[in-house]
Amino acid sequence: MKILLAPLDPVHDAGLKLIKRKLEALGYACVLLPPDIAVEEIGEAAIAEKVDMIFVGRTVGYGVEQLFRRVRHVLTAQGVFDKVRVAIGGMAVTDELAKSLGFEAGYGPHTKIEEIRALIEKNPDLARHITHPVKNKPKFPFPHDNTVKNSTTKHLLDEIVDGILDWTADKTSPGVVRAHITESQLQDVQGSVESYTALPFTRDYLAQCDEAVVDFFQKNICPPSVRQITQKEVEAYIRRIDIAKKNFHPRVLQHGRTKPLVFVQYGTGCPMMDGMHIKVAESWGADGVLHFDPAWGARTEGLMDGFLTNAEDGTPVTYANLSLIRRSLDAATLWTVRAHRGLNTPEIAVLSGFLGADLSKINIVYGSICGGTDPARLTVDGVDAIRTAARYKMPFDIPTNEELAGVPPQKAFAGMLIMAQLGRRLGAQPILKPLLCHGPYIMVNELMEQNYVDYNFAKIRALQTLADFPIWPGEPIGFMTHTEEKEQSATTTALHAAMCSSLGVDAITTASTDEAFSRGPITADGRVGALRAIEEAFRFFGETDVVPTAKADEWREEIIAGINHTLQAVVKAPSFVDALYQGILGDKADGVYPGRAGKNSVVTVPKPAKSGQWDVAPAVVRKKTVATAKPVPPAALPARRRR
Repeated sequence: MKILLAPLDPVHDAGLKLIKRKLEALGYACVLLPPDIAVEEIGEAAIAEKVDMIFVGRTVGYGVEQLFRRVRHVLTAQGVFDKVRVAIGGMAVTDELAKSLGFEAGYGPHTKIEEIRALIEKNPDLARHITHPVKNKPKFPFPHDNTVKNSTTKHLLDEIVDGILDWTADKTSPGVVRAHITESQLQDVQGSVESYTALPFTRDYLAQCDEAVVDFFQKNICPPSVRQITQKEVEAYIRRIDIAKKNFHPRVLQHGRTKPLVFVQYGTGCPMMDGMHIKVAESWGADGVLHFDPAWGARTEGLMDGFLTNAEDGTPVTYANLSLIRRSLDAATLWTVRAHRGLNTPEIAVLSGFLGADLSKINIVYGSICGGTDPARLTVDGVDAIRTAARYKMPFDIPTNEELAGVPPQKAFAGMLIMAQLGRRLGAQPILKPLLCHGPYIMVNELMEQNYVDYNFAKIRALQTLADFPIWPGEPIGFMTHTEEKEQSATTTALHAAMCSSLGVDAITTASTDEAFSRGPITADGRVGALRAIEEAFRFFGETDVVPTAKADEWREEIIAGINHTLQAVVKAPSFVDALYQGILGDKADGVYPGRAGKNSVVTVPKPAKSGQWDVAPAVVRKKTVATAKPVPPAALPARRRR
């Protein structure tokens, strides 16, 4: 086959030169015309050279439609257009434009040679790995020893974890009771939303719920800002998402390296809008997504159900909502449902595990001092949730977002390592999630005045020195370095991503470019802007590294010393829970204080027969109404989950 390459540009023909070289390497005969030719010369050359196909290229993007319309007109008049296959390419050229003008195909500046070969041979399968790539779900987290390497740190952590397990062994809570009721009933569910909503209501479950949740089930009253999504809306969404999935083509952000994976948060308030945001994020390379639920949900005893939408940030956690979101996901996308900071932590862990979430999020410390939940309550609930995560083989990440309030990294990291060691003791897979931010403590102490690199390097290197757990900076990277300028936000996100790549972390969480200032809805365009910037940063740096100054090593040692000092103070406290109340892991001077939601709701139950058998969850007291629960009237109860 003989191919004519014709550049319609005064001076530039670099693109067609590159195509010529690659096509000739594949065995095709090519003729390249010089630049600055008249349109008529293309047809004349095609006749003289007896070519089978013509590629016309245009480097400059303006006026392409008018120019290529004239190309067709001239080639038709010369008797060439109907005898020779013609395709076009260049800036501002799309396949849609080309076909609307009558050409066989059109290609933009990022076209691969495999796509051109597939057109020449009329065999789409030759480029299917490019036009319809297959993305496999990563085995995440990546392999680690999951051990604490520093002997001093390990000894302190083990002593603290022993105390946590001793303290929680004879305690339960409304959240634990609900989780165990839900998990026992899930054995009868065949996987459909309908079978779950038809589960019988139990007096036990309602007895552990707040009045708002009881009213939802008994009186069909939704809380403020919440409404039920109609079946018609759900059916319309399913049709739309099935079309989106059918036409979905994934994208890979990493360039050369396999990590970090890139996650985005979702939680628009509506599970259907979440699904569409997820498809946008997946299309532009996101490897995973995180479910963000409403703040009021963390302070409410009990979960509602059905398809619900929330007018504010955060999408309600329900079996139906999670099922709908799961249906929206590509098979390669990792899915996290956070359970880490509220009164429904154990039950959310159960639903997440049962519905096949890949990951969860649990942090007793952050939820107790910055998330608003009583330390005693969340300690009991957190231990139960970690056990659930272990049963479902669901790794959990441990965010240190208390830094946003002003807690020093050494305190936040001490709490994170306690959670990690607790997770390992209970047979789960913890993931460290340090926050890379320009937070209050860092601002006050001027730790990032010169650059954002040194202190962030020090934080990650401190954790890597002490232990070998997976590390996943979030939530998101670069928090409090973004501004309302979307270009700036995309840039700082991308630079933080490149820094994380150099640090060898396993994953990162990114914000959209309009998420940092929360003055309006998160847009699909904002998500794309951040992901494109990260892709470009990964391409720019490739396998090269960002290198800090010597100051990073100095700060790393200070952070390690601070972590061990904090752990020693926790050991000296009467208990881990007392340490939280006393502010050892973050106090009012740091901008945090013990939460009050769920206070006095922990119930003592008989201890296990044999001391030390901590791998078995404590017995659940059924039909037990705790002091803060609302009793259920003896009237007949409706179905536990309404359609």
